Amino acid sequence: MRVVAGALRGRKISAPAGDSTRPTTDMAREAIFNTLNSMGVIDGARVLDLFAGSGALGIEALSRGAAHCTFVESDREALRVLQENLRNLELSGRATVARGDAKAGLAKYRDIDFVLADPPYDFADWKQILDQVSADLVVAESDREIVAIEGWQSLRTKRYGRTHVTYLRRVP
Repeated sequence: MRVVAGALRGRKISAPAGDSTRPTTDMAREAIFNTLNSMGVIDGARVLDLFAGSGALGIEALSRGAAHCTFVESDREALRVLQENLRNLELSGRATVARGDAKAGLAKYRDIDFVLADPPYDFADWKQILDQVSADLVVAESDREIVAIEGWQSLRTKRYGRTHVTYLRRVP
């Protein structure tokens, strides 16, 4: 797996062994960040990467100009690989790594511009996540289309193989 674009384009990202994480494909990552770039939200952003796994999504954001990314992950092996990726890519100074679940991360890290959320495929409690998000934009990956939840508008959903990527914006 490699960084798709930006300052770190082509650099290698390691993934944890086994099936505890499901890294976002290069094609999906490229499409996600092209969309975010067209929205003008990446440059200088403070990003929260929930269910971070290898950190590929947050690393891509940093490569493309985000100022800082906080990575939240509960799996020990994924955390080890994530920290190794940040060291190898010399991103540790622009990153915070937190061990814990998404809800704890949302409660603790509030000063963010957008959220990248890539939970396990069987995850279904999007309402609980969205109710706690402080940012106005969430990019959510799932094995199914995410139905808009009260207070949020689905801007667009795109499918990449089994993965549905939904862009959600808080309704003012």
